[in-house]
Amino acid sequence: FKTPSGIIGYPMAYEHDGKEYVAVLSGVGGWAGIGLAAGLTKPTDGLGTVGGYAALSNYTALGGTLTVFGLPND
Repeated sequence: FKTPSGIIGYPMAYEHDGKEYVAVLSGVGGWAGIGLAAGLTKPTDGLGTVGGYAALSNYTALGGTLTVFGLPND
C-alpha cells in the first residue's frame, strides 16, 4: 500500500470489539520536517537543511497520517 509520505513509525496491531486492525504512522519528521513544518524558506535556515529538502512538499504530504486497516474476518 502507498502511504501519503514516508513511514516514520513501527506498524502496530490491535483488537477492538473482536476485530483485528493494523495501523502505521507516516509523515515527514526529523531534519526534513523541522524546516517544512516551521515554514522556513531560506536555503540556509535550519543549519542548511531547508535547502536540501525544499522540494519535499511538492511530492509528499506534510503532516502525519495514521493509516489503519481492518483485517478480514475468518
